[in-house]
Amino acid sequence: MNVIVANKYSAMLSSLSNKIDLIKTIDGEFQVDDLVAQFDNFFFNKMILDITAIAGYQDISQIQRLSFGMDMSKIILLLDDSPVVNSPQYLSELVSMGIYNFTRNIDAITYLIDNPNTYKDVAQFHIIGNNGGGMPNQAPQGGMMGGGFNGSRGAANERSFINSSIAMPSIGGTRIIGIKDLTDHAGATTLIYMLKKQLSENYSVLGLELDKNDFLFFNDPELKSVSSKDLSSIIKNPVNNYNVILIDVNDSAEAANCTEMLYLIEPSTLMLNKMVRRDRNILDKIKGTKVILNKSLLDSNDIRDFEAEARCSVFHNICPLDDKKDKHRVLDELLNKLGFDKNRPASEGNKSARLFGIVKE
Repeated sequence: MNVIVANKYSAMLSSLSNKIDLIKTIDGEFQVDDLVAQFDNFFFNKMILDITAIAGYQDISQIQRLSFGMDMSKIILLLDDSPVVNSPQYLSELVSMGIYNFTRNIDAITYLIDNPNTYKDVAQFHIIGNNGGGMPNQAPQGGMMGGGFNGSRGAANERSFINSSIAMPSIGGTRIIGIKDLTDHAGATTLIYMLKKQLSENYSVLGLELDKNDFLFFNDPELKSVSSKDLSSIIKNPVNNYNVILIDVNDSAEAANCTEMLYLIEPSTLMLNKMVRRDRNILDKIKGTKVILNKSLLDSNDIRDFEAEARCSVFHNICPLDDKKDKHRVLDELLNKLGFDKNRPASEGNKSARLFGIVKE
């Protein structure tokens, strides 16, 4: 059984509850001594620790104090996006303390639970001599050269925290998010257009559409229609400097180039039955994936019934939206859930929260 200690990333970490066995979850900011005391003699397999839950975490000495009181081989440290925490010196200090399992990617956590890193996996972050003036070790051949492409090979090393045996977005690099319609006309193309508009307030975003030309009609130079065979070269182009690439994968086999996938379902009876008749095993295939109900008029009770019948979890529910508007709260809720901290849903005063964000705007 596992433990989650969360603070800033509480909402994102809550999505792990249906993926891993949990015995305890606590939220808040804690002094190191209080954390050590709370889990002294408490048995758990792994602790997923949001670094912002540690008071004064940007001071590396606080992490050192934690390492004195806890078995750090059982800790998976979820880093924030602050420059201090992501600096080469801070990462080197983590490795020096025997802290090898750290990431900024929520999806990497489930991997690290069963496949913990060894020193070899993080050696490239270790500054030999630890005097602040050295250079990180060269990455081993076939090591963790992640999916980022901003800058040099060495810069990519500083952004990739997990084994290359699975594809994950690199730290500080470009997130490559594929979006695919599972039911006919589920709205991936328009959703990417709206997500791109909303993300662009805070991030540099490129939208790609594979093997179709519908992006042409949005008149946006950052929405490009390309051939599947060109996708790999676009992603790996060292000149690109995007924080996010959103890809409408359509029926392309190049979805494997995406480090994250969102699957859209338009949950009408007609579309659901057509989807299942096309592929009788589709509901088994989408278990454990990020399923989004789009253009959905389901309420929270309907969604629970859908999840029970489909035997899968709904990651987010999106009602029909006006694509001419620049901002939709329900999309900020989705983006925040995906880890885009700068897209926080605007406060709505004393309005009660809607579990699935079904709102009319």
